[in-house]
Amino acid sequence: MTEKVYRILFVCMGNICRSPMAEAILRDQVARAGLSDHIEVDSAGTSRHHVSEPAHPGTLQALSRAGIAYSGRARQIERADLDSFDYVLAMDRENLSYVRRASGGSLAEINLFLSYAKFAGKITIDEVPDPYYDNTHDRNFALITVGSQAFLDYVRAEHKL
Repeated sequence: MTEKVYRILFVCMGNICRSPMAEAILRDQVARAGLSDHIEVDSAGTSRHHVSEPAHPGTLQALSRAGIAYSGRARQIERADLDSFDYVLAMDRENLSYVRRASGGSLAEINLFLSYAKFAGKITIDEVPDPYYDNTHDRNFALITVGSQAFLDYVRAEHKL
């Protein structure tokens, strides 16, 4: 019998700053925990504005400083994603609203990404600020690292991994 693979999709507006950073960080944490055979991670944007572009240079620099590689390209979320992913995690309420409006009939757990860390008492906020205009990628790196670890802890406990 093949074990279930849990699929996580991070969502922000353009899929060049926050969601690819979360994808890369969680993928790194999953690999370090030896769970790559059990957890798959991807990201997408609600907007098609940056489709096929690489991640924002600030995102890539923050990841590189931590020794985390990322080579993904931006893509827009599709309705099929809401059926093929177990968790769809939005970076803020605006994107969460978009995903929930599109999710009719989806069985995915759709939530704010940082809600798991907030519930665990690790942070006091539940939205990842958009660093696109103010270049606060390093701040987001720290926030997303904490959020990813809290979410991974949740998934491990929930699914006994």
